[in-house]
Amino acid sequence: MLEAEFEQDGPIPLAARIACAPGELLALVGPSGAGKSTILRAIAGLTRAQRGKVRIGEHLWQDSAQRVWIEARARAVGMVFQNYALFPHLSVIDNVAEAVHQLPVAARNARARQALAAVHLDGLEERRPAQLSGGQQQRVALARALVREPLVLLLDEPFAAVDQMTRERLYEELAALRAGLRIPVILVTHSLAEAHLLADRMVVLRKGRTLQCGTPDEVLTRPGSAEVARLVGFANLYESEIVALNAASSGVVVGWGGADIELPAAGTRGARLAWGIAAGDVGLLKAGRSAGGGASAIKVVLDRAVSLGDSVHVTVLSPDRSQRMRLVVTRRFFERAALTVGAPAAIELPRERIVVFGAPAP
Repeated sequence: MLEAEFEQDGPIPLAARIACAPGELLALVGPSGAGKSTILRAIAGLTRAQRGKVRIGEHLWQDSAQRVWIEARARAVGMVFQNYALFPHLSVIDNVAEAVHQLPVAARNARARQALAAVHLDGLEERRPAQLSGGQQQRVALARALVREPLVLLLDEPFAAVDQMTRERLYEELAALRAGLRIPVILVTHSLAEAHLLADRMVVLRKGRTLQCGTPDEVLTRPGSAEVARLVGFANLYESEIVALNAASSGVVVGWGGADIELPAAGTRGARLAWGIAAGDVGLLKAGRSAGGGASAIKVVLDRAVSLGDSVHVTVLSPDRSQRMRLVVTRRFFERAALTVGAPAAIELPRERIVVFGAPAP
């Protein structure tokens, strides 16, 4: 298990804590300046936080309280940088072997060939980086990281410099490679879609602070705060006034653009709540259908419907047209729903899928 925590006031503020188990891929996500790459470099020992602790298994690499600091070259870390950082004048095999330069020539070349075979670059050992595609260069960088037999693998936006088709192929190769790696893998990415596709868990960061950690589905559909909701592009986020209390369900009723919506929350009449619901959790009713149990049926106006592949991204307006809500349905459902843009429609909000964040930020 890798456990790391960092605190510092500047130049990049940090108040972050992460943990990653062997065989797990943890994604660090957040806006530019969130401290993602800084945390990765601090784990590797390439930068030193003012206060920090890094432990992996029985190995303690940093503990500022005990004045423990292990230099980067002595840490068993494999790291892949965004620009790959390959030596242009060296061959592929020499680039990889350079990571284990302390070994005898025969041993380091044997290790390098083994690492290159693991990333499917057999036969390209004597080429220079300029003779390789972007995807091949990325795999050389990955082989160089793995040849050290690291205790942790750190990936700093490794797919950012390749095209979409190459990126998808590399996703598959990383997933297959992970099956044989029993070490923690930490991925820094700006792409929520990439984190959702590859990660077992993800950490949301902002200004160096850890805001939430969970599975991608948990974070993206049930963010822990309105701040996280905004950072992960949560489609439907609102601030509403409590207009009634429902003692029978231990909930409250809020106003939403001329409609009443029941929330699974406590509060007092007149107070305001921040709440939301993921686009995929909003139900669009077929013409003439009513809501099922545990859901609130709300009359709306169908404002927009855009087909994207097998899905239709729909926007509806509240009864007084002051609020918008987004949802996603299958193209097959939408075609059978007998609904028309600009016409009345109805949605349902499953009570258990509504996320209540509490009082809005001042």
